[in-house]
Amino acid sequence: MLKGIGAPTSKVGLIHSMFRPSDDACTLPFLIPSNLFAVAALRMLAKIHAEARHDTAAAADCIALADEVDAALKAHGQMDDGKGSKVWAFEVDGFGNAIFMDDANVPSLSALPLLGAAPRTDPLYRRTRALAWSTRNPYFFSGTAADGIGGPHKGLGMIWPMSIIVRAMTSDDDAEIRQCLKWLKTTDAGTGFIHESFDKDDPARFSRPWFAWANGLFGDLILDLERRRPALLAERF
Repeated sequence: MLKGIGAPTSKVGLIHSMFRPSDDACTLPFLIPSNLFAVAALRMLAKIHAEARHDTAAAADCIALADEVDAALKAHGQMDDGKGSKVWAFEVDGFGNAIFMDDANVPSLSALPLLGAAPRTDPLYRRTRALAWSTRNPYFFSGTAADGIGGPHKGLGMIWPMSIIVRAMTSDDDAEIRQCLKWLKTTDAGTGFIHESFDKDDPARFSRPWFAWANGLFGDLILDLERRRPALLAERF
């Protein structure tokens, strides 16, 4: 759009993104999950500067930028959920326009606790996560093989296992985690690997026979469950 510059924005203190983590171009240039991730990362970086490098000036710069983006997120990064409450938007432009969706790739709205960007018990996050896993998200797909989130990168009806992994990692409900593990096991098309995406009704139709990001994230899930829910790993699916 606009010869590669992207859609117009009002300069409100948010950071621009040209592309989503999925490599798809942003519709509106303020990608909220990435801005939330930036705030969390800047605060972590400030701690490193202060405690490991003893560079108080650099730490102060990180905190100042984090505070600026955080204030802009609170002012411009939320939208109505249609039920009288607020949720995080996926993208905004600073003029008051926003879109709601979620993409399977991280940083995503669903994955905010994994990025240190929100506690998993935060009500705003919980509402946003629930809406992302509903028909309000145009890239949420429910099929005979599984439910999950995809994105425009691979097309409609294509679930990314990464979204199922993130759902399990951000859940404290054994039944929900168990369902995610079942979906992950039964949608590998007999290959033993986690794929980039698969058809919601036919897991044998998948993309990328080897996708390191998704397989690595699945390893994180198993280690996470070993710490949090070891009894689930003793079950057979």
